[in-house]
Amino acid sequence: MKCREGCGACCIAPSISSPIPGMPQGKAAGERCLQLSAENLCNIFGQPERPAVCSAFEADVEVCGSSSEEAIRLIGWWEQMTAA
Repeated sequence: MKCREGCGACCIAPSISSPIPGMPQGKAAGERCLQLSAENLCNIFGQPERPAVCSAFEADVEVCGSSSEEAIRLIGWWEQMTAA
């Protein structure tokens, strides 16, 4: 599956424990990443300061569904199921 440009769900729904520029402690699940633009594009895409977990994420229909709204719901569900 190809990532839907402007979706941004992977920058909102999951928690990210790695430091992010402007968010040194990472971010909580459901919190919008400070590096996500108003157009829902990553401001640090392809940059060395982008967290490895973000670079490694690959869109998949089981995680992303068929819309950004569905992706928020699915990623949120996965977040809850895998929370320690």
